[in-house]
Amino acid sequence: MGIRKRWAAAVVLTVGVLVAGCGGGSESATTAATEQQAKNVAVQVPMAVSTTPANGTEDASPAGPIKVAVTEGKLVSVALTNADGKQVAGAPAADGTSWVASEPLGYGKTYTWTGKAVGNDGKEAPITGAFTTVTPARQISGSLNVGDDQTYGVAMPVAIEFSAPVTDKASVQKALKIETSVPTEGAWAWLSDTEVHWRPKAYWTPGTTVDVHANLYGVPHGDGAYGSQDVTVHFTIGRALIATADTQTHRFVVTKDGQQLFDFPSSYGLESDPGRVTHNGIHVVISKSPEVSMTNLKYDYKDVKVPWGVQISYNGEYVHGYEGSRYAQGNENVSHGCANLAPENAKLYYDEVIPGDPVNVTGSSIPLSEADRTYYDWALDWNAWLAKSAQ
Repeated sequence: MGIRKRWAAAVVLTVGVLVAGCGGGSESATTAATEQQAKNVAVQVPMAVSTTPANGTEDASPAGPIKVAVTEGKLVSVALTNADGKQVAGAPAADGTSWVASEPLGYGKTYTWTGKAVGNDGKEAPITGAFTTVTPARQISGSLNVGDDQTYGVAMPVAIEFSAPVTDKASVQKALKIETSVPTEGAWAWLSDTEVHWRPKAYWTPGTTVDVHANLYGVPHGDGAYGSQDVTVHFTIGRALIATADTQTHRFVVTKDGQQLFDFPSSYGLESDPGRVTHNGIHVVISKSPEVSMTNLKYDYKDVKVPWGVQISYNGEYVHGYEGSRYAQGNENVSHGCANLAPENAKLYYDEVIPGDPVNVTGSSIPLSEADRTYYDWALDWNAWLAKSAQ
């Protein structure tokens, strides 16, 4: 009897302990479950629709961005129409959360948004609003010095000439882009208020393809002026044909892809007359013609025809053939600034050369400069070039 009572008491005690233990665990589990449930409750964020430019904008750039965006929802339909009811072309993003215009707008025009969006909660909202694009005080155009699908030499700069002075150079420069098939370090430099050039730090790598994007439409040019159109071009850099015109040795040496191609005797500008000196520094071939008519009334000659003319500046410097100075070629400088070669040698060079090929004049007393109205880009060292950037 006594033994059974003690056992029963032990059982009751054990049960009591177990109950006490389970009771504490149940309270903790309930609290944890409640906290987790609270975390799992989704916070409903309302859908938001925004338009760019903002509703009521009166001086929007017609170049954009022109878009509609929605958060916590999807676009159902979008239309942007001008005052005549014509819709602007555009396309939605794949996820349905935005729509972007795919064509530029007009200057001084009003555009209206219409459409509908639906939120993640199923609620719908209209797309509304209107804006007006800026009306320029005047429009400025830009033209490129390089042609589409053409091939140029390794010294060719990219030049954009503007129809009027640009005062907001930083804004314009930001809209200019150069893409190359070969990594190429280069920079833009403003050589005047109407001209900006891009050149590589060193000569182009032969075979490089270049794409120029001057996205000027809708870009402020300063003083109320805006760009009139975008300009783009694609061109290729050809072989490396480099001429060295040494005014002291009276030689004209040409290499092609690192191998000497020609070594011609030559005569350069008469050094005793500053008006006749061939200017020192890297010139860039501009054009060529089978025959060039030379005129310089200061030195009493007019319409003198010379063969195989390769223009290397706008100050009258050419590489050309000239029978009359054959006696001096290789011996002394007697020309009026040009590099004179024997006609047969000039023809050989003429047949090889293309615009953008460098002609490096050395040993001369007067440096190539801005006054030569030409591609004097390479006459500037790299730091001087970078100092002319607007950014």
